[in-house]
Amino acid sequence: MKTRLTIALVAVLFGGLTLAQDGAVRSDLTPDDLARVQRVTAPTRDFSKAENFEAKPAGKGTTRFAANADSFSHFLDNLSFEQEEQFKLGNALFRKIWVSSPSSTQASDGLGPLFNARGCQSCHLKDGRGHPPFEGQAENVSMFLRLSVPPGGDDRRVAVDGFFADEVGDPTYGTQLQDFAVPGLKAEGRMVIDYSDLPVTLGDGTVVTLRAPHYTVTDLNYGPLADDVMLSPRIANPMIGLGLVEQVPVADILAHADPEDADGDGISGRANWTIDPATQSVQLGRFGWKAGQASIARQSASAFAGDIGIGSPLVNKPYGDCTAKQVECLAMPTGEQARLGPSEAPDPVMELVTFYAQTLGVPERRDVDTPAVLAGKQAFYATGCANCHTPKFVTSRDAENPALRFQLIWPYSDFLLHDMGEGLADHRPEGLADGYEWRTPPLWGIGLTETVSGHSFYLHDGRARNLTEAILWHGGEAQAARDAFAALSPDVRNDLLGFLGSL
Repeated sequence: MKTRLTIALVAVLFGGLTLAQDGAVRSDLTPDDLARVQRVTAPTRDFSKAENFEAKPAGKGTTRFAANADSFSHFLDNLSFEQEEQFKLGNALFRKIWVSSPSSTQASDGLGPLFNARGCQSCHLKDGRGHPPFEGQAENVSMFLRLSVPPGGDDRRVAVDGFFADEVGDPTYGTQLQDFAVPGLKAEGRMVIDYSDLPVTLGDGTVVTLRAPHYTVTDLNYGPLADDVMLSPRIANPMIGLGLVEQVPVADILAHADPEDADGDGISGRANWTIDPATQSVQLGRFGWKAGQASIARQSASAFAGDIGIGSPLVNKPYGDCTAKQVECLAMPTGEQARLGPSEAPDPVMELVTFYAQTLGVPERRDVDTPAVLAGKQAFYATGCANCHTPKFVTSRDAENPALRFQLIWPYSDFLLHDMGEGLADHRPEGLADGYEWRTPPLWGIGLTETVSGHSFYLHDGRARNLTEAILWHGGEAQAARDAFAALSPDVRNDLLGFLGSL
């Protein structure tokens, strides 16, 4: 039986929520504003025309440029002139290629010693979606393999008030497989993916062949993995709209949670709670494939340390993911320099990178009011997709950055965990998320994936080669929606896919 926390219990434990009879209520709004927000964000029943502001997924911050490879790389349209400068400085750091120590470029050294990428942009290609290795590609730079073992009796995870965050890494290889190393050091190993065909027949007789992945690790250079090691492949998520997601009030996310499936609809989305080590407080997770991070700052710092091997004030690990058993790694020089600060990427480096991630805009929707897209939107609702891919939220009035404050946004996610069935299970827990659960990924911008990233691979490991395959992999709580999609006529199915393509 999974451990479930009700909204009321969460409020008692962590405070900060005012409870109404039917759940959590925002504290940043007047009663009139709250009623207005509830009206605006209620699911539509009129599919004859586009909703007000539907073409503006990031509210006033929506970017307005021709669709091209740079569509995800523009700053929010409502930034101030001074903020534009911060954004551009952060962008330069996000695109920076780090080098090994020692180096003459002292502001850029500290890479590794073991690493998955040399810079943020290496994984988040054009600020978009990563991918598994292309056929014939020798190196993999936007997908990695997470590693962990069961906590065991001496649980070493961070704990506050009975909540546990993070996971226990493999004793030798840590929390993810590092497939690159600085000169003079061997990489940890290599991820190998084998695919097998899985044919699926749709209601009209169309056969869609899914590819089922199997993951192994070869060329291990530091000894064997633990016998009970758990593997979880991950591709990099798109970067757009993150600052707006950060400002969706906790109360509004919890209002969609139904951990005990009280309404009996088969959908029991629940929150993942994580711990901020800096404040030792429990926070709502909303970033990452399993909602394991509560803030963009923490997510960025964790990626710097785990993916690039760069220490920062929030996660000061100059040796990255090196473990005590990797003595050769721990003997390598780091990029720490007293004159530049107490870590390899001291502030303002991380502050600027965080600001950049918080202020990337979301492109304007296309064809929002065409008959085919409206018909596809209706099918999206009718099949139950909108039950988890919640279309709209209004961000907090208390947001520190005015550009993120009180915006109607259309991310198409509830930011909750859902059991997605055996087909997508990685059997690896992360915080409160179990091995079957994944956070509902936002869909905004999904129609521009191929334009921006040069591919159309979806899901946490890129196994789906198009949106049809991605939907057909849905199981568990999404099984009914998946089956409804499979039963659609070809014309309606194409309309639904066309609607997704307009996002």
